[in-house]
Amino acid sequence: MHSAPTWDPQQYLRHSSHRTRPFLDLLEHIPELPTAAPRIADLGCGPGNVTALLADRWPTAHITGFDSSPEMLAKAADLAGPTPGGGRLDFRPADAADWVPDEPYDLIVSNAALQWVPNHPESFPVWIDSLRPGGTLAFQVPGNFTSPSHALLGELCDAQKWRDRLGDHGRRFVHILDPADYLIRLTDLGCEADAWETTYSQLLQGEDPVLDWVKGTALRPVLTELADDPDAAADFLAEYRDLLRKAYPPGPHGTVFPFRRIFALAHKPG
Repeated sequence: MHSAPTWDPQQYLRHSSHRTRPFLDLLEHIPELPTAAPRIADLGCGPGNVTALLADRWPTAHITGFDSSPEMLAKAADLAGPTPGGGRLDFRPADAADWVPDEPYDLIVSNAALQWVPNHPESFPVWIDSLRPGGTLAFQVPGNFTSPSHALLGELCDAQKWRDRLGDHGRRFVHILDPADYLIRLTDLGCEADAWETTYSQLLQGEDPVLDWVKGTALRPVLTELADDPDAAADFLAEYRDLLRKAYPPGPHGTVFPFRRIFALAHKPG
């Protein structure tokens, strides 16, 4: 089986406005950083579209986006270079599962990436140790693994027809913690912490929009595993599409897709 999903930046960006909104909400909660020209890491930067938003907030910052996907990094490379405020954007390959900072940071931020890292809370101590005094760790992750979109995906992968081929490829989010758990873990590390959740009721447009949404995220492991068998991939997508149509029927203004997000922030004492 493939060890990691293959990503499609264009598919991911098809719903960029909805995917960006939680990051903007997270950004509003991040306090000012301790240095005038801050060093920032964006862990799991994807195609770099939200990494660039960090330069709007901190124009003088040197910001590095890290990602394990060559496809995402190739797309992000278009944004690399000096920023209008005198800072700089660059991008490097790294896997959040074993990333260890090699320099001090004022901010380590992650947007919808740590759900792919089963043991990500175990990295909190080393990440916080790498923060300068007064620095911040901030992230948001999907918290919708029990919603129909993800529950149905897991059930379909477990069905007799697909079980041997797909295994646990449809169950990648069960290790996300509740806000209270993140709050305690980060407070235990000596930080001033905050954690909360928000459910966004997103109105999606188009034919089978929920299927189109998950093609950019939760479905990537399945699509990667079936990439060498187009007929099987089409068969799986048809079955999953029919399940999603029943779970998320279209309305007069589009298809409502509730999406729970979990946020956490840890501010290191100055």
